[in-house]
Amino acid sequence: MPAGHGLRSRTRDTFSRAFRKKGPTHLSTYLRTYKIGQYVDVKVNGSIHKGMPHKFYHGRTGRVWNVTKRAIGVEVNKQVRNKIIHKRIHVRVEHVQPSRCHEDFLQRVKKNDLLKAEARTQGKIISTKRQPEGPKPGFMVEGTTLETVTPIPYDVVNDLKGGY
Repeated sequence: MPAGHGLRSRTRDTFSRAFRKKGPTHLSTYLRTYKIGQYVDVKVNGSIHKGMPHKFYHGRTGRVWNVTKRAIGVEVNKQVRNKIIHKRIHVRVEHVQPSRCHEDFLQRVKKNDLLKAEARTQGKIISTKRQPEGPKPGFMVEGTTLETVTPIPYDVVNDLKGGY
């Protein structure tokens, strides 16, 4: 019999809870506050069936565009053939967690602001652009001796006799 194409088809491993993460849902998932514009990861909790997003959105990162009593609206990008569509879905808070994708950028912004303020006090102009890592410096290998290796001539006669 052919495989089905239902809403939760082929999600046996995708929606299963992780090892030693089974059991009741922690209260911290319900007490967390989400703000509009915040980045969130859609991570389906298989034990809660209400407000569960489609399997396509599992593991996707999006931005919060709406906050309701039990759910949040997330805007996720979806590629359909040759275009990217901004999909707006409502997902319950059990299936969402705050994303860490923006942390590094915010940390870099704070660091750059400190560097700019420090340079301003000294009367200098600095560039806070990220520079690619250049080539490694060259060095000379020392303490080694050269050894020339010459090949052993191939003897056809001994090889035909079967001698090694």
